[in-house]
Amino acid sequence: MTKKYHPETLSVRAGSELTEFGENSEALFLNSSFRFKSAGQAAARFGGTEPGNIYSRFTNPTVTMFQNKLAALEGAEQCVATSTGMSAILACVMALCGAGDHVVASRSIFGTSVQLFSNILARWGLQVTFVSLTNPAEWQAAVTPRTKLFFVETPSNPLTEVCDIQALADIAHKVGAHLVVDNCFCTPAIQKPLEIGADIVIHSATKYIDGQGRCLGGAVLGSKVLMEPVYGFLRTAGVTMSAFNAWVFLKGLETLHVRMDAHAKRALELATWLEKQSQVARVYYPGLSSHPQHKLAMQQQSNGGGIVSFEVKPKAGQTQQQAAWALIDATELISITANLGDAKSTITHPATTTHSRITPEARAEAGIKDNLVRIAVGLEHVDDLKADLRF
Repeated sequence: MTKKYHPETLSVRAGSELTEFGENSEALFLNSSFRFKSAGQAAARFGGTEPGNIYSRFTNPTVTMFQNKLAALEGAEQCVATSTGMSAILACVMALCGAGDHVVASRSIFGTSVQLFSNILARWGLQVTFVSLTNPAEWQAAVTPRTKLFFVETPSNPLTEVCDIQALADIAHKVGAHLVVDNCFCTPAIQKPLEIGADIVIHSATKYIDGQGRCLGGAVLGSKVLMEPVYGFLRTAGVTMSAFNAWVFLKGLETLHVRMDAHAKRALELATWLEKQSQVARVYYPGLSSHPQHKLAMQQQSNGGGIVSFEVKPKAGQTQQQAAWALIDATELISITANLGDAKSTITHPATTTHSRITPEARAEAGIKDNLVRIAVGLEHVDDLKADLRF
């Protein structure tokens, strides 16, 4: 697009390419391969001297439109779309690191991300050090001569901790490392890490980018120089986003800003209400003034997002887990599922779901207690959500 448009307009219009039929909604290309006019053109396409589609594992018009739209929203030079959010992390690390290299990661990342770094990538010789998300001094102290990446989620899952993106970027850049930010909780509608100093942004498109819990997908975004090896890994390894899923995500992006504003408005009201409940020990939400990084969050984000976590006070005779499970099991409206970013509000017990595969010691270090409950606030009326939480 030649003109400079507002983000809301980019959500609707950026990336779209029309075929000869002049469709107003992006076309869905479900074919696996593309025909060439001659053997010479085929050779030129495969050799990279002529742009164009070759094979849908790594070139598909619908996927390209999704990549271009999301890149426009994040302010990135290039986006590489992947099959899931986890495959986006895998593609990023495999492309930019090798055996013996070192990654510094927040200990407050998604449980499956911990498993990927600790149990899978470690087997291939990657060294990983987990540190506090909010203490830059720990990141500085963890650096080695082989450090290639800093990896964070901000806000974190599930405690919504917020790191100082610029501070971590400065530390990383001084030692020649790159800062990777998982922007899943905020999306570019709320936060743009590349504008704050990050080098790479990761997304699970499965969450808010879709917005209705329909498809799996992921994305890696950054400069063309950094995305070239990521694209090369995808082309060979095939961690590819399907054309159909890309088409669904294109539709999801059109309403991204409207939805994220609505999620955040409801989440703030629910979080404020939860703080007043006698059976709630603590509420975690960046939009609350009680949040430890509230001021920083409001500098980096346009609002607090849609995720609210809180600790339930056990009743007499209850363990922490029993108190959390009792609250969850009593709900009738809110969906009991670990997914998030849906129009439907979801509720989960992180210690036994999203972070169940990490050790109790690692959960304790990350601050995830057995009485912690996470709600991804959807688009229902907030009064109905309050009524569904029977304290």
